[in-house]
Amino acid sequence: MLSPYIPKKASSKCTGSAASEENELSENQHPDWRTQGVRVIPGEKLDTDTPQTPGMQRAAAINQAMAGAQKIWAGTVVIEPKAKTGAHHHGALESVIYILSGRARMCWGEQLEYVAEAGPGDFIFVPPYVPHQEINASDNEVLSCVLVRSDQEPVVINLEIDPAERPEVVHWIGPNHPEPIE
Repeated sequence: MLSPYIPKKASSKCTGSAASEENELSENQHPDWRTQGVRVIPGEKLDTDTPQTPGMQRAAAINQAMAGAQKIWAGTVVIEPKAKTGAHHHGALESVIYILSGRARMCWGEQLEYVAEAGPGDFIFVPPYVPHQEINASDNEVLSCVLVRSDQEPVVINLEIDPAERPEVVHWIGPNHPEPIE
């Protein structure tokens, strides 16, 4: 099922005047960009028929069915206060989480011995095979995120890990966070 969005003919604002070989191709020499080009998936049309975790609501925006994507999956996740996943990893997939609102706590490592928190505007990168646990760090605020994965398979390998009693705090430090955030 592709997006219900029907593109309109571009105005002069979208049609550059720079000449190039590609611009000089006839219409029958490239795909039908109207149906094979950009897709806009309206927020109210996201697909909630995705694997779910108690206390979390995932919705697909970009995948094969919604947008014709071949290599990535993107969507949203809303995590209820105090909700958390079990320990798991996503196999060979890479994941990116962008925090829209709320506070995320990520625990990771062989025994989930490392922990860091992220807030609105922060990105979290989860490399392949990293054991981790996602947690809404708030007792009363919903955590809302955008999630992007490097494949469309919903790979989740649940792990039998008892978290360490006292996880090691790893500070988020970077251009936007020059001082440690605890």
